[in-house]
Amino acid sequence: MRFLRRKIAIIVVLAYAIFSLYAAYNVFFNKRVISRVHRVVKKGSVIIDNGKAGEEEWNPWEDDERADSLVLQKRRDAFRSYQDHAAKNRPKTYKVQIWGKAAIGLYLWEHILEGTLNPQDKSSQWREGEIQSGKINFNFYTGPAVVQGHVSLDTDSVVLVLNGREQQKISYSIQWLQHVQGLVQMRSVSRVAVVLLGNEQCNNDWISPYLKRHGGFVDLLFLVYDSPWVNDKDIFQWPLGVATYRHFPVVTLSGQMVKTARPYLCNFLGTTYKNSSRETLMGVLKQNGLEKDCLVHVREKWLPQETADTSRQYQMALAQSDLTLCPVGVNTECYRIYEACAYGSVPVVEDVLTPGACAVGKRSPLRLLKDAGAPFIFLKDWRELPVILEREREMSQKEKTERRMRLLEWYSGFRQQMKDKFTEALEDGFFKIT
Repeated sequence: MRFLRRKIAIIVVLAYAIFSLYAAYNVFFNKRVISRVHRVVKKGSVIIDNGKAGEEEWNPWEDDERADSLVLQKRRDAFRSYQDHAAKNRPKTYKVQIWGKAAIGLYLWEHILEGTLNPQDKSSQWREGEIQSGKINFNFYTGPAVVQGHVSLDTDSVVLVLNGREQQKISYSIQWLQHVQGLVQMRSVSRVAVVLLGNEQCNNDWISPYLKRHGGFVDLLFLVYDSPWVNDKDIFQWPLGVATYRHFPVVTLSGQMVKTARPYLCNFLGTTYKNSSRETLMGVLKQNGLEKDCLVHVREKWLPQETADTSRQYQMALAQSDLTLCPVGVNTECYRIYEACAYGSVPVVEDVLTPGACAVGKRSPLRLLKDAGAPFIFLKDWRELPVILEREREMSQKEKTERRMRLLEWYSGFRQQMKDKFTEALEDGFFKIT
C-alpha cells in the first residue's frame, strides 16, 4: 500500500516536471502564434501564416472606424458650409476717413455722429476717433498736426471738412482741395465729399469748379446756410451747429435741470451793431421795462474767442432762461439757435432774410430747421416781443417743463436725422447702396 502511494506521487511529480518543461519551451523557444481573431494589422499588409503568403489580415473594427470617419467629415463639411453662408450674408462695411480742417467738423463728429476723440485734451495737436454709422466705419482726424500728406490712408473714400466763410479761409481750403485732387489723380482716392461752412451771404462760387457736376472730383457737398444750390442729390444743406471753435460742449441736462423753474424769462448775451435789429431789440427791452425779466449783457465789438469766465456766463444764461433771443447777424442762422436748443431754452428767432445770394422762398430763411419742424418762436419784428413775454408770464411751470422737454426731444431727433442723412448720402453717393 505504501509502495502504491509512493508510485503515484512519483508519477504526479514527473507529470508536473514534464508540463513545466513544455511550457518553458513554448515561451522561450517556440514561434509565437497569434489568434486570427485578436491580431489587428493595417489593411493591405502581408504576412506569412501556415505557409500562405500575401493573405490580408481582417480588422474587426474597420467598419466602425470608417463610419466614425464619415460622420466627422460630414460635420466638418457642414461647419465649413455654415461659415461660407455666414460670410456671404454678413453685412458689408465700408471705410471712410473724415479730415476735419474746420471747427464745424467737431459739430459733425461729436454732436451729430456722437463720436469720441483721443486724446480728450482739446488743445492736443492731433486727435482722432472711430465710429460705425449704418454700413460705414468712420475714422475722424483733426488738429493742427493733421497736415497734407501726413494722414495714413487705409481707404479710397474721404470727407473733407472746410471753412469757406472768408477769403483767408478759402485760400487754405483750396490748398486742401488741390492736395486731394492729386490723390485722386494718383488713384489713391476715388470718392470725395466736402462739408463746407459756406459764406454767410451764400457766395460760394469758388468751390464750383471742384464739383463733379462741373467736371471736378467732389462727389457730394454738404453746405451750411440756405444756398440755392441745394438739390438733395449731390448738394445737401448742413446745419451751422454750435460754436465748437469756442469749445461749446456736448450738453447733457439732468432731470432736475429740465423740471426746475428758471429765474429769467429770456436772455441775450452778444454784440450789438449800429443800425441793426439788435439795437431795435435793446430799445424794446428798455422801453418796456423788460430788462429785469431778462438776462442781458451786450458789447459793441465782436470777439472771436471767449474767456473761461465769459463762456461760463453765457452757458449759465442759457440754462437759467426759458427763452433765448436770437436776432439776425450777417445771416439769420446763428450758433445761438443750436446752443439754446442744447440747454432747452426756446429760441425766439428773428425770421427775416438777410442781404446776399441765399435762397428766397416761403421756407427761407432757416429752411433746414423749418422743414424739420423746429418748435421755435418766430417773429418778424422785435416790437412783438412784449406780447410774447406776457404770454410767458401766464404759463404754468408744468407747461414750461413740457415745452422744454419737447424742445430737447426735437433737438435730439434733429441731430439723429442729420446723422442718418449724412450716412445715407455717403452710402448711396459713394457705394451705391440702396
